[in-house]
Amino acid sequence: MARQRKAAKPAPAQRKDGGLPAPYKRPPEVLQPIIDTFDQRHVYIMHIDSKPRDFKRKIFMVPVLMNLAIVALFLWRVYYISPYYLRLVTSAMGYWNETTMFVEEMAWEEIVPEVGRRALTFMLDTLLSVFLWPWPVEFCLGQRHGNPVAWRRAVGFRAREVVVRRSRRWGEALGDVVNDGDDGTNAARSFFLARVYGATAPMVLGEKTGYVLMDGDWDLDWGAMIDATTMVDRKMAALEAFTLVVLLYQEDWGWLCVDLKGEAEAQEDGRRRQVFAFRDALIGIGKEDLFYRWIEIVQFESTQPGGFGPEKQDKAAHQIRDLFLKEGVDFDQFWKDSVGTDSALGIQ
Repeated sequence: MARQRKAAKPAPAQRKDGGLPAPYKRPPEVLQPIIDTFDQRHVYIMHIDSKPRDFKRKIFMVPVLMNLAIVALFLWRVYYISPYYLRLVTSAMGYWNETTMFVEEMAWEEIVPEVGRRALTFMLDTLLSVFLWPWPVEFCLGQRHGNPVAWRRAVGFRAREVVVRRSRRWGEALGDVVNDGDDGTNAARSFFLARVYGATAPMVLGEKTGYVLMDGDWDLDWGAMIDATTMVDRKMAALEAFTLVVLLYQEDWGWLCVDLKGEAEAQEDGRRRQVFAFRDALIGIGKEDLFYRWIEIVQFESTQPGGFGPEKQDKAAHQIRDLFLKEGVDFDQFWKDSVGTDSALGIQ
């Protein structure tokens, strides 16, 4: 793999205690060749895209056709407008033609519309050149992080492909996401994990092929995807080594991997403790039956066809609040007092 990270820094010394707080761990050594090409300012997510080849091919044809249309539009515009600009240039050089304006012989009613037409023409062509033309150029010839055409030429369409996403600007100002502050919390870590969980949710990875995972938070790193595929092809790493890997760089620790499974288990344990605390609080006021009826409502709505989406959650929330209110209990306030978190967590 020829690509190397620019302005690479020496690996920082590990802290004396040597322990990494959850949910972080050291990245697999087999991935070190590709990690060495990563930009330390960004967060990276790698996973395996198992969508069918034909589906990937159809998805990729959409930007191909769109960029071909842009190129065709641009070429037509150049063909159509070039003679006009040539006449303007020759007129400015002193060779009179139909674009030459003899202002001293023209009325304002003639000057203003002509100047307006020329200004609009210049503006339109400037917008096409600055905002539209770079799309096909980046699509075919982008160099900074590779480009989609180079990726598909190198990788083709495979049944299982490595997808590498790179965080956008938010990753550059992430801060310390490992160490807790004096109050025992870490807002940067919460922000970071929220972005990661949103990008690695089973529904996202299960329903979308890699190419459509670009959004306001994440971009695809075409060069890294080529490198990852090269590693697999050269037997430098097994394809399974790229199964949902989240990487970030921290000054005190170097490159770290997020243990999503371990964090999910920790969250489940926390959720279980909240439920028990809520139950004990209801028992304390002699309302234990409300606890079991609350469980019944949530389980019933969550097992209905269509999943437990926002509409079902709102419906369950309304039923639960009415149920508790009839017993003289404000569900939201009681949950907050007994558990210490937003009452929405007791409904989802």
